Amino acid sequence: MNSCQSRELLLEGVRKYHREVEAGPEFVPGETEIWCSGAVLDEDDRVALAEAALDLRIASGKVAKRFESALAKAVGLRKAHLTNSGSSANLLAVSALTSPQLGDRRLRPGDEVITVAAGFPTTVNPLIQNGLRPVFVDIELGTYNTTPDRVAAAVGPRTRAIVIAHTLGNPFPAAEIADLADRHGLFLVEDVCDALGSTYRGRQAGTFGDLATLSFYPAHHLTMGEGGAVLTDDLGLARAVESFRDWGRDCWCAPGEDNKCLRRFDQQFGKLPCGYDHKYVFSTIGYNLKTTDLQAALGLSQLSKLPRFTRARRGNWQRLRERLDGIPSLILPEATVDSEPSWFGFAITVEPGSAFTSRELVEFLENRQIRTRRLFGGNLLRQPAYAGIDHRVAGDLTNSDIVTDHTFWIGVYPGLTGRMVDYMTDSLWEFVRANHR
Repeated sequence: MNSCQSRELLLEGVRKYHREVEAGPEFVPGETEIWCSGAVLDEDDRVALAEAALDLRIASGKVAKRFESALAKAVGLRKAHLTNSGSSANLLAVSALTSPQLGDRRLRPGDEVITVAAGFPTTVNPLIQNGLRPVFVDIELGTYNTTPDRVAAAVGPRTRAIVIAHTLGNPFPAAEIADLADRHGLFLVEDVCDALGSTYRGRQAGTFGDLATLSFYPAHHLTMGEGGAVLTDDLGLARAVESFRDWGRDCWCAPGEDNKCLRRFDQQFGKLPCGYDHKYVFSTIGYNLKTTDLQAALGLSQLSKLPRFTRARRGNWQRLRERLDGIPSLILPEATVDSEPSWFGFAITVEPGSAFTSRELVEFLENRQIRTRRLFGGNLLRQPAYAGIDHRVAGDLTNSDIVTDHTFWIGVYPGLTGRMVDYMTDSLWEFVRANHR
């Protein structure tokens, strides 16, 4: 038996193993856990990982490049750079805006960036980490996104950028906010970590701003285990992202490549000796935030399933919404006008002043093995990590506080079955009927 035959035999064994271990028990209401989110992996995914392992693809290389190209094409942008997490993607996107390569356009310490108070910390953290001043705006209940008028009112003389996430897969009014950014000469970064596949006015979320970020953590729309990406149409910004990701290098040759520009030993940089090896010239103060071909192999396999996953998310959300229509004491989620979300979760807000609290409802659901999550950090300014940070608040944060006190979400991910969704809605109705006055 030659090596090719051995390989095929092994991979067929991987497929057989997958079918054996994934034949799980039937759903039992009240006993089987219903998760909010999770990876949906099939035998092709397991084989993709096994193949990469057989090839010892332990660093970032050809498979990562293939995934970057396929991902950029799927989203509709020119360049994608993989990184080790969605949080790192946000760090790279914001850091790229501070790059000296941007000249007078670059962001500098003390510049203001408009963002949303109620969200995930690592949308905001890169602003603080880069010495920028976050300007917090409120959201609206139902869509859980901010609005163009709130963003417009937050623009000040030092405002230089807008960094906002599409909440739980529901697009914010991206066309209007992109137009506002253009009129004021502001950068726009779209955090699409929870919204891959969502559209606004027929365009993919992530294609309205200067940069877009994705996460491939197992909870998200596609998974690499851990991973993320930064996407853009701007080749200058793409180059800045790559430099920050790859140690701050000035050279664009990949590791293992040499002298593709034919000028490796023929340039002058700073105060270095003329002809200093370009592979060791550093133009930014960067990081090493690359991913591996093992992860990229899984990402490539997952990418082909995105349309099916998106349909399942939309179907589960719609089933929840229809079966809960008219339920008292709860504010149900709404899609942003002109959008078609690829939903990440189904947000529920207990109306302030109701006869029961969100905590009581959450405890009821959790006791029934229905897993819940808060709307991330709620109003981040109430979190201990953000006490004392330099910031500005534009307007009030009334709805951000309501979300902190009264909002949670349940799952819509493709791993849920119709029986699971119906059990969730039946449980919500049972609790509300027993406690509503």
